[in-house]
Amino acid sequence: MDKLKSVLSGQDDGSADGSGILEASTLAWGTRMKGFIICFILGAFLSILATCLLWIPGFGLPVFAVLYSFGNICALGSTMFLMGPVRQLKNMCAKERAIATIIMLTCLVLTLCAAFWWKNKGLALLFCILQFLAFTWDAVIKLFSLCM
Repeated sequence: MDKLKSVLSGQDDGSADGSGILEASTLAWGTRMKGFIICFILGAFLSILATCLLWIPGFGLPVFAVLYSFGNICALGSTMFLMGPVRQLKNMCAKERAIATIIMLTCLVLTLCAAFWWKNKGLALLFCILQFLAFTWDAVIKLFSLCM
């Protein structure tokens, strides 16, 4: 959380790993924030739209799976504008996040499989819930630790 605060306040220069052009710090702060906001809102919109379209008979399930998965990818990509793609990938593969990353990416693929090949709404919803939980893993862990 402190890392996010330092990035959002502009105090983090992003030059620790010197990855050059792949770092978000090569973009102006305003551009980084616009990219973050646009991707995050687009991701949230696609996920909400997917949920609304799920129950349309005939084509609802495949449309839901694609839109929900792309919505999660957009939301995940939004943070790349704040910290850069290299640092984002390093954070996703860090010891404490690696399992959540693997679960999220696996569930993303399984959501599409459940929709297109297995045509099973229940599995698609289960994989979407697991995607969401893996995506918000840090917040979920902190919430449970506060409750206990």
